[in-house]
Amino acid sequence: MESAIKEIENGHYIQCDVTDEIQVEELVQKIKKDFGNLNVLMNNAGQAFIYKLAETENAYFNAKSEIVTNYLSIVSLTEKLLPLLKQQPEAAIINVSSIVAFAPSLSLPTYSASKAALHSYTKILRLALSQTTKIKVFEVMPPLVDTEFAKDIPSDKKISPLAVATELMNDFESDHFEIRVGSVKEFYNHFLNSPEIALLSMNGIKNPVVSN
Repeated sequence: MESAIKEIENGHYIQCDVTDEIQVEELVQKIKKDFGNLNVLMNNAGQAFIYKLAETENAYFNAKSEIVTNYLSIVSLTEKLLPLLKQQPEAAIINVSSIVAFAPSLSLPTYSASKAALHSYTKILRLALSQTTKIKVFEVMPPLVDTEFAKDIPSDKKISPLAVATELMNDFESDHFEIRVGSVKEFYNHFLNSPEIALLSMNGIKNPVVSN
């Protein structure tokens, strides 16, 4: 984190566990005090457990940890910072979701569920804020990205963080609120045509041929 922030002019970082209510409240107070002109909130906290539902006794623990980090912490921080964002002439919220919000993965079952919850929340947050504020709400939906977070998830189709950032900025500037990165664009169309086949495709299962 320290090395990354050195590459950003006038960059700052504040370390915070977004699942800890006390630390989050301290973060919010510091932002209000030192960064009162905050106009963009990007929620990118994430946790994922790789496992199979039929082969574990830890599903509840995994789901609880993922839903708190990937969904509830975002609801909490967004709620706490909304008053500050509303004070700005223009403001935006960016939530980082995932391709598995549409079709869950067998190896990331409860992570997929947490991202589906985030996708639903983001859509209704966008609608709610559009009624009374100028705050724009974006959702970034990337495939697997080649980062430390995804290093243990097997895939030969991970894309670079730069590719995600580039598409994010392009769509952000053009007010394209649902930002489907890379292969997610094609997969989303596949999902719209047939959610059932998209689910099988996500998990590498060939669609069974049904004969009459």
